[in-house]
Amino acid sequence: MNAADKYETVIGLEVHVELNTKTKIFCGCKNEFGNEPNTNICPNCLGLPGSLPVFNEGVLYRAVKAGLALGSVVADKSKFDRKNYYYPDLPKAYQISQYDMPICTGGSIDIVKKDGTKKKIGITRLHMEEDAGKLNHLTKSGQIGDAEESLVDYNRGGVPLIEIVSEPDMKTPEEAYLYLIAIKSILEYIEVSDCNMEEGSLRCDANISVMEKGAKQFGTKVEIKNMNSFKNVQKAIEYEVERQIKAVEEKEPIIQETRLWNPDKNKTFSMRSKEGSHDYRYFPEPDIPPMVISAEYKEKIRKEIPELPVQKAERFVKEYSVTEYDAGVLTADQATAAYFEKCAKISGEPKQCANWIMGDLSARMNATGMHKISEVKITPENLAKMIELIKNATISGKIAKTVFEEMFNSGDAPDKIVKEKGLVQITDTGAIEAAVDAVIAANAKVVEEIKGGKAAGMGFLVGQIMKDTKGKANPQMVNELLRKKLG
Repeated sequence: MNAADKYETVIGLEVHVELNTKTKIFCGCKNEFGNEPNTNICPNCLGLPGSLPVFNEGVLYRAVKAGLALGSVVADKSKFDRKNYYYPDLPKAYQISQYDMPICTGGSIDIVKKDGTKKKIGITRLHMEEDAGKLNHLTKSGQIGDAEESLVDYNRGGVPLIEIVSEPDMKTPEEAYLYLIAIKSILEYIEVSDCNMEEGSLRCDANISVMEKGAKQFGTKVEIKNMNSFKNVQKAIEYEVERQIKAVEEKEPIIQETRLWNPDKNKTFSMRSKEGSHDYRYFPEPDIPPMVISAEYKEKIRKEIPELPVQKAERFVKEYSVTEYDAGVLTADQATAAYFEKCAKISGEPKQCANWIMGDLSARMNATGMHKISEVKITPENLAKMIELIKNATISGKIAKTVFEEMFNSGDAPDKIVKEKGLVQITDTGAIEAAVDAVIAANAKVVEEIKGGKAAGMGFLVGQIMKDTKGKANPQMVNELLRKKLG
């Protein structure tokens, strides 16, 4: 029995999301990314004596909106607390966060795995807090473990965050990955954050433990930080699970600690022992009064929530007959969902639209480093026109690949490309028959093999005909004429 088969993995995620307010959570400094270090700061950001926080109502609005979209219960009364700890990027030596009265509790996320199985991941809580500054480690790798010096940029200090804490319901790295994709998708749909991981707008810490299957008590929990992409989250969890199982098998103790993920070395390493909540000495923030959230306020925000990814995916399955998995992929990004729907309505071929978007278009975007479908030159209208050209046999599927590539590079309409490059499919029976006869005459040995029962040669002959006609011959007609002539 494989050692890994003896154990069960328990995964919980803490997702930190920077909200897209114009100013910071407790002052009027700009909430912007990419400015010169230490330019978006004030006495409040720097924790100078005498400075007092003033709460930004836009943060409450976005936190409530996120909670409602995640199916959470929004509290009637909530307050801020001081979370006390010292770190160079936290000049006050405490963080204004929420402890025992968070703005939202409960909720869940539905995920659909590649094998089609569904799972509901519970949410424990969602709370508001301020972000800390950022340490820039002076090393080629950017990793704290390799740095001899670090510089502090306080521009990020005071940027508004919501922290979404999951239940320990995830059992595999795939489930954690899909949960993060779903969280990001929902938050983008409701427009409370740009969720840009490269800029730190969305960050994730993973809590991981392993225990023998059937055990009633969880194993020792280890937290992993410093994961700047969903793929890195998945890789870090895979590594940590393997590390913990090996330790248990070798009777080595697992320490409750915080570990960092090093993407260059594909491994985690110890950073510090993990604190418990009592170590932070939480107490109510004295400078910000408790908040009372009315039913009317909640209802007003609830009405502003658009059709969310799960509902949109369910509608796509019903209206366009795409699979649940395809619907999940197409609706993960709001702009992609809109692109698909427009293409499907114009062409009347939703499955073909889905195939082109999830296949060739996605591949070309990845290859060219595009992250948003809005960057693509091919409009949904032109993709629909190209699918129509295939449907009415103006071009073949093979020619469509050439047309698509030209559309991707130039943004031109498919009919213009087909006309300028002379790519119209040959459907004239006489012309195709002449090409078939020529290939049969030039490949007598293959023809004899086919007549002798070796049908594999048919593919070779079809390939030769398509080559001779530069891919323009109608493949169905080519096959029909070949079978007829070869008996």
